[in-house]
Amino acid sequence: MFGEIEKDAVIKFFDDNAADWDARQKRNEEIINIILDNTGVEEGKDVLDVACGTGVLIPDYLKRSVNSVTAIDISPKMIEIAKSKFHQDNVDIICGDVEGYQFDKQFDCIVIYNAFPHFPNPDTLICCLAGLLRKGGKLTVAHGMSRAQLDDHHNDVAAQQISNGLMPASWLNEIFAKYLKVTKIIDSTFYQVVGKK
Repeated sequence: MFGEIEKDAVIKFFDDNAADWDARQKRNEEIINIILDNTGVEEGKDVLDVACGTGVLIPDYLKRSVNSVTAIDISPKMIEIAKSKFHQDNVDIICGDVEGYQFDKQFDCIVIYNAFPHFPNPDTLICCLAGLLRKGGKLTVAHGMSRAQLDDHHNDVAAQQISNGLMPASWLNEIFAKYLKVTKIIDSTFYQVVGKK
């Protein structure tokens, strides 16, 4: 289940699929709202959206009157589309690898939505992101579907070198607990782990 992910292969896959990405999105508004509520995304917060893709959740953050959105993705084509959609002064869209990028601020909320299995080293990632949180800030890894649904989806669309499948939330809880206080674990019809600094 957990093999070697090649970042170049991840970039190519998402670049190749960027053009029709938005058209293929399946959104469950209720689940997205629960995920964002659990992460404390609300008025006045600074949000970091990791692996933002085409900016699928940026409208949701803006609806909640956040102070700012910083969105980062490793795929140039995904970022090109995101930049074409959002021109607000409080939205900063970056093409880069979050684990190596030098941000000039810390964040109240960090969200990885529908993207976690594409990162090669979960422990390194969570350690890095925990360091970007302000005191009292929250980090979440979340998926809008169950682990079984997601793994079926990835078996259909993604070669093994771009996805490791979604680990049980109990495993991710153990990683989170090294760096943050875990405040929420959901592994049912959807998936979410939240940690607070």
